[in-house]
This record gives sequence, structure tokens and C-alpha cells, in this order.
Amino acid sequence: MLRFLTAGESHGRCMVAVLEGMPAGLKLDLKEMNMELKRRQLGYGRGDRMKIEGDNAEILSGVKNGQTLGSPIGLYIKNNDFRIDELIALTNPRPGHADLVGCLKYGHKDIRNVLERASARETVCRVAVGAVCKQFLREFDVSVASDVVMIGGETNKDHMKKKIDAARKNLDTLGGMFVVRAVGLPPGLGSYVAADRRLNARLAGAVMSIPAIKAVEFGLGVEYARAVGSKVHDAIYYAKEKGYYRRSNNAGGIEGGMSNGEPVVLRCTMKPIATVGKPLDSVDIVTKKAVRAAVERYDICAVEAAGVVAESVTAFVLAEAMLEKFGGDSLSETKRNHKAYIRSL
Repeated sequence: MLRFLTAGESHGRCMVAVLEGMPAGLKLDLKEMNMELKRRQLGYGRGDRMKIEGDNAEILSGVKNGQTLGSPIGLYIKNNDFRIDELIALTNPRPGHADLVGCLKYGHKDIRNVLERASARETVCRVAVGAVCKQFLREFDVSVASDVVMIGGETNKDHMKKKIDAARKNLDTLGGMFVVRAVGLPPGLGSYVAADRRLNARLAGAVMSIPAIKAVEFGLGVEYARAVGSKVHDAIYYAKEKGYYRRSNNAGGIEGGMSNGEPVVLRCTMKPIATVGKPLDSVDIVTKKAVRAAVERYDICAVEAAGVVAESVTAFVLAEAMLEKFGGDSLSETKRNHKAYIRSL
């Protein structure tokens, strides 16, 4: 079973991830992992925090001479902005954040106790884990990528930047939409036999766990509501040289909770960043008096970065599903199982 756990706070000493279940014998490229971490920091509209953090991962365990051992992989990312014990307490929660509900749930009187962990800073761990999973998937010629398709209602790249510039000038924030595509998957990942084994449910849960993601669609998504069945279901064809195939991919690569061999396509919607320069109305959790919400350092727009995180969690779910289907204790065993299955199709 492939699983991971992350730990760390936004202004704590470090961020840590432990990935368990990766087979032995996978060559890991640390430079490639750090390039993925760098991609997470990029994108038009990012804030000052990205100028502070270097985000270079260290591999603490589970790897010897550049190859996985089959034991848990420990990953460490240092926080350059380490001052959690020096920051002043905050009591005016920000609408749209975990601040208020987190304090109510855990009994905190300082919303920093919530925001430090609820922060999207945690996603640096998931990108590091995803980088390992991407390298695993590549062994089977599977790739995962993302692309921004809308910012603040604009679909033209130049117009997106102008929209972000305007939001920055107005001390506001923007959300948008990105698409994640996974290419090269075999048919049969996931299952229809139980709800929690359906691949689309697992992918949707992973993507929706990313801060600020509010919607995910597969293939045509909400456009199915406008159509008749005869126009949208992907007809099935067969050719000896390539087996079963489709001429369209409205299903987004998943039918009945399983991959069908076509590219898996997810369209994801991100809300505007909840911290805004002109703070919204709030209530002090100690005095219960009306106040303005706290203003922490924030991004104007982080849709591109969210796409990178979504790639990472998608890669994890797909690697997990591949190991469920073809799993072995070593990469070579897993490859043999995969090869035999593909040959049987």
C-alpha cells in the first residue's frame, strides 16, 4: 500500500514528508524533485514568501546510492522563514480561511495555531512526494502535466496577466481554473466494485484536499448536463495494432470508476486567495467585537502553483493505483506484472 504523511507549520523549522510503499530499485533524481518544488513557487501573481524560501528537499531515508530501498522515504524541506514562536497572536479570523472554525474545533484563542498548519505551505511536502511518484510513473511511460486555462474569467494569457495586475493594484486576489492531464495509463486502474476504490473518487478527493480548490470535473464535467447521451458517450473501436480505442474522450479517461486507457483529464477550479489587502468584516474571537480580518502575507493569484500541486497529488493517486494493480516489492517485479497485463489485453 502506498501512503504518505506530512508534518510541519508554515513558519516552523521545516516541512517533512514520509512516503511508504514505494518499491525498491527506483532511481530517484533529487535535482528533478527540486525542480518540481521550484515550479510550485512560480507563476504570475505570487507573493513575497516565494522570494524567501529556497525549497530544496533532502532525502533522509529510504534511499541508498540514489535508489529506493523499499523502506519509508523521508523528505525534509527547510523553512528559511522560521519564527513561529516570535509571531504575535491573532484573534481576528479571515473569512474563507480555516481560522475561525479551526479555533472553534480545537479550542484555540490564537488563530496562528490554526493558520500555521492550514497554510498552503504544507503543499510543498505533497509536491516532493509527487515528484517521487512522477519518477515512478515514468518507468511505465505515464506522464502528468497541468495548464492554466482561466484566471478571473479571462482565458487569454495576456489578459490573465492584466487581470492579475489590476487585482494587485486594488489589493485584491483572483482565482481561476487549470487542467491536469495524465497520459499513458493502462485501462483497469481503480475499480467499480466498491465506492472507495473508484479512481475518479480518489482523484477528486486528492485534488479537493488542496487549499482553495472548490470544484473538480472529469472530461466534459458540467457540460454533460446540457447534452443527450448519444452525443457525448465515447464510442468504442478496435484495431489489431492498437487494441480498443476511442475517437473522443468526453469521459476524461475514466468509466465506471476505472481508467479506460484514454488520457485522464481533470478540470479544477480554485477560488481567489482568502487573504485580501482590504480586509473583510470579522469578529474578534476573544472580545466578540466587530473587527477587520487579519492580513497576512499573501499571493494575488496562485492558480499556476495550484496546478503543480494538483499534478503531484494526481501522480500519487495514480502511482497508488498502479501498485494496487501491478504491485511488487521491487520495481522490476512491478514492471514484469505490468508488461504481462499489457500483453494480455
